[in-house]
Amino acid sequence: MLIYFFFALKKIRMGRKLAITLSDAQRSELEKGYRNGKSHAFRQRCQMILLKAEGRFSKEIAKIVGIKSQKQINSWVKRYKEKYAEEGIHILHNEPGQGRKQILDRRQEETLIRQRVKQERQRLSKAKDLLESDLNKKFSLMTLKRFLKNLSADSNASD
Repeated sequence: MLIYFFFALKKIRMGRKLAITLSDAQRSELEKGYRNGKSHAFRQRCQMILLKAEGRFSKEIAKIVGIKSQKQINSWVKRYKEKYAEEGIHILHNEPGQGRKQILDRRQEETLIRQRVKQERQRLSKAKDLLESDLNKKFSLMTLKRFLKNLSADSNASD
């Protein structure tokens, strides 16, 4: 009876492993993503899948990767297993539309913003006030500066 209780307790504490098997191509693709991925979250997810393929527990992976939620790890592993055949490693990227939406839309408002900044080139705060009234939006001076900086960086890259 005592032995049975010990094994039952061990089973409860350890949980079950969500197993994943990777091909050599998948493993090399994940290792490349882990080393060279642009976003931290993508690199983290690649590392999670690689560690899970080694047979590690989610609790252990959470400590290594620096995530509090074991559920998050398991959901990414399941997502990878289910959708890898359709989308490949891109399934580990954030889906479009996640994150904060832009305040100033480049496609719709670029010409108006350029006009107002040209009109008030000595005082950017005055241009900001005019733009806020024209666009009926509130934003900070730093937002406008960041937007203009990105505009100039993109135009420099295309030259």
